[in-house]
Amino acid sequence: MTALPRAGYTLPVFACAAAIAALQRLLGQSAATSVTLDLLEPPQPATIALEQVALLSADSALAIARSDPGDNLDLTRDTPVWAWVRWGASDQPEAIALAGGEGIGRQDQGQGPAAIYQYAQRLLRHNLAAYLPGDRKLQVTIILPEGQALATRTSNAAFGVVEGLSLLGTTGISQPLSAPGQLDAYRAELTQKAQGSDTLVFCVGENGLDLARQLGVPEARLVKTANWIGPLLVEAGLLGVTSLLLFGYHGKLIKLAGGIFHTHHHVADGRQEILTAIAGAQGLPTEVLATLLDSPTLESALQSLRQLDAQRQTAWTAQIYGAIAQQIDARAQRYIQHHSDRAVAVGSLLFDRQRQIIVTSDFGEKCLAKLC
Repeated sequence: MTALPRAGYTLPVFACAAAIAALQRLLGQSAATSVTLDLLEPPQPATIALEQVALLSADSALAIARSDPGDNLDLTRDTPVWAWVRWGASDQPEAIALAGGEGIGRQDQGQGPAAIYQYAQRLLRHNLAAYLPGDRKLQVTIILPEGQALATRTSNAAFGVVEGLSLLGTTGISQPLSAPGQLDAYRAELTQKAQGSDTLVFCVGENGLDLARQLGVPEARLVKTANWIGPLLVEAGLLGVTSLLLFGYHGKLIKLAGGIFHTHHHVADGRQEILTAIAGAQGLPTEVLATLLDSPTLESALQSLRQLDAQRQTAWTAQIYGAIAQQIDARAQRYIQHHSDRAVAVGSLLFDRQRQIIVTSDFGEKCLAKLC
């Protein structure tokens, strides 16, 4: 039996571990080689190794952990995570003030706060409060020395986060969704759910799952695929599934329109090229096609289309994305037929970064009505 891939931890966990170790040193304890913290989500402890802990002055200390996301294709693997802590002023509004230093991105295209999101804030404050004397205030600055360079290889800019990485996530566990061994676990879930229904919804990622639930799709019909869409499409055909709804972020699902059935960016990309080719087939002017092709992200290309519609009173966004959805359906159906010799009707629903639905294909509409 193939061993399941090893899970790791998300970046906020390493930031929190480093902050705890730095605070312990500031309180006069010896430099720790590891700390144990409460992950909150899930509610269980985790023991994290520390690389270095140093007292910088009587009022500040620094500790360094190193990211370990488990058996996952994650660009933050082995990146150092620093936490610099120092005593805060007595009039500091919060007992624990959090800040982003070098390598932590800033929201709203650099005009907003540091990209330290809700789970990371809760994790840090909850764990540090257990050590902080009641009469003291603390300032915590998280630093990712390699964050700015790594951010250029992510889609952070599509979220409006620039100059670094985000302390993002809703859990402390980094599930190895892109590791090959994880496919066996997804197949097992698909097999179980296919026994109870011939119509299923494939969700690419947590955003797709959350939105599908909000729309009322029953849990028994939902299957998370991560990036393994191709193998799971074929498996669904072999298991006798007759109808599928592909439910995901447009920056992932558009790859299927170009015949790319493993959607991890380490494997293949071509999103802007696919969008531009389909837009060209729909008759968009050459100068607009050039803008789409040169867009840094697919999200920015979508915004360009929407701005074009607003300026020229056109409906290019709906027309182009309608064509994309129909092509996704057709390519997916052909893919299943070719690799399993089974006919499966496929529909698709694509949403943007704000989880707003951009388009639902014709068969996708029928599927959604049936499921909800």
